[in-house]
Amino acid sequence: MKKQYSILTLLLAFTAISTTAQTRYVDAIYTNADIEVTSDIEFATNIDFLRSKTSDQAQVGADITAIKTALATGQAIPAKYFNADTSVDLKVTTLKMDMYKPKASADATTDRPVIVYLHTGNFLPPGINGSPNGSKADSSAIVLCTEWAKRGYVAVALNYRLGWNPIADNVEVRRGQLLNAVYRAIHDAKQAVITLKDDASTYGIDATKVTLYGEGTGAYVALAYETLDKNEEMELTKFRAGGVGPSYIDRTVVGEIDGSGGLLNLYTASTTSTEIAAVVTTGGALADTSWLEAGDAPMISFHCVRDPFAPFNEGTVIVPTTNEDVVDVQGANLYVQKANALGNNNAIKDIKANDPYTTAAEANYGATVAYIFDDEAEITINTEMKGLFPVLLPIAEKVLDNQSSPWQFWDPTSALAMLEVGPAGSGFTAHMNSLQSNTDMSPEKGRTYIDTIMGYMCPRIALINGDIELSLLNTNEVLPSNAAQVYPNPATNAINIAIDAKYDVQNINVLDITGRVVRNAVPANRTSINLEGLQTGYYFVNIATTSGTVSTKFIKQ
Repeated sequence: MKKQYSILTLLLAFTAISTTAQTRYVDAIYTNADIEVTSDIEFATNIDFLRSKTSDQAQVGADITAIKTALATGQAIPAKYFNADTSVDLKVTTLKMDMYKPKASADATTDRPVIVYLHTGNFLPPGINGSPNGSKADSSAIVLCTEWAKRGYVAVALNYRLGWNPIADNVEVRRGQLLNAVYRAIHDAKQAVITLKDDASTYGIDATKVTLYGEGTGAYVALAYETLDKNEEMELTKFRAGGVGPSYIDRTVVGEIDGSGGLLNLYTASTTSTEIAAVVTTGGALADTSWLEAGDAPMISFHCVRDPFAPFNEGTVIVPTTNEDVVDVQGANLYVQKANALGNNNAIKDIKANDPYTTAAEANYGATVAYIFDDEAEITINTEMKGLFPVLLPIAEKVLDNQSSPWQFWDPTSALAMLEVGPAGSGFTAHMNSLQSNTDMSPEKGRTYIDTIMGYMCPRIALINGDIELSLLNTNEVLPSNAAQVYPNPATNAINIAIDAKYDVQNINVLDITGRVVRNAVPANRTSINLEGLQTGYYFVNIATTSGTVSTKFIKQ
């Protein structure tokens, strides 16, 4: 039986990367006061499928002719296509992005790498999508972009086009609309990349160092952006109407893969490359691993192993509100494995597990753990997974209550959070709906996970971009696992630690699954650590010696 995943709610005492070293692109070398934000930079204009009506083909034809004629003659698109004028069926929207970067007074660098943030949201506006999140103004977007800028990057959060009808009568219509929404978002992201590259000198960026970061729905877009490069890839059986008909993606209507052409598309061909340096995802999945080929950009992923909405391994995404399937997809457990097998992640494959974030990630490689579905009791995390941070959280009582995006947070009192999303008069809000899979949501929790994302992602992006040397990361050798013993395991109140006497111990820390230090001990070859007050779950003991580091996982009961 296939698993089905809804996209309705689609998100240190020692370290090899010393925070005192203040390494640009790795550490936060600037403060919040050093960062400037330029909001609502316009980067594209195209048909707005969220507000347009397309049932009257005659009117659609007249509208698109008028719009394209205005563009061809150098005229402005008439205002009626932007506003609420009901005399036209097609509507146009101007897409905007927010740019975060160090102020010129703090940073004279003019060739900075770029990280482009693609938000979550199921191609519907916040609130309407059942969540307070789903735009470039999400809390996680603001914090992520600020933290990247504090490390010296130029960070860009953009809005892409939304729009599809989740309650359309026909499942084929719903499926086609959703797949086309992904396709249009790819075009929008490419236009943003083109704009950044064309104006690289204005923004002070290096056009060869663009990373796409996708969260939830944005992760689907980012992965497809990099891997969809052939027309036949849209002709796979699962992308064809009824499995045998034409592709849901009609290029004569929505344009070619590069974003040009198509009846209902205003983008034109560009000579500017849309090539990117890396893809980073939190949640989401790849439409099909057959799209992934040698030479594609390196991939880094943060994915909850027990994510009930986007498969960690493989499953079927289903249509929100109706619970009908859309398409089979593959999660990070499969596509990161293939990226490694193809050699695409070679730039990061030799990073050793001698910092807390790498240690926390790699400690779960190869592990077989309890799963969330009745007919699949266990799931195994693959082994050759450089670039994957598997987030292993406790199993919830209900399948859909398992966490999928612990890095997200929001203001529970905001208008979007208070929007009623349940039956009229139920009082069931977007805040309540999102809490089901993020029960202990808080800004503190979200920022903790974002700290982990920064700690794991940034050194790897800097390495991929060629901005740091591997030797900076591998400052300590990784000792054999038998260099230290931790017992009892599982533990209740305390753990005992015994380290081979031939090693000179520098420090001992207990970290949670996010890489955050929660306990430490006086350096010694024999010691114990009190665990009282810690929540049940997985933890790591990291031990640094003058000869190298060793890490051991244990369970707190």
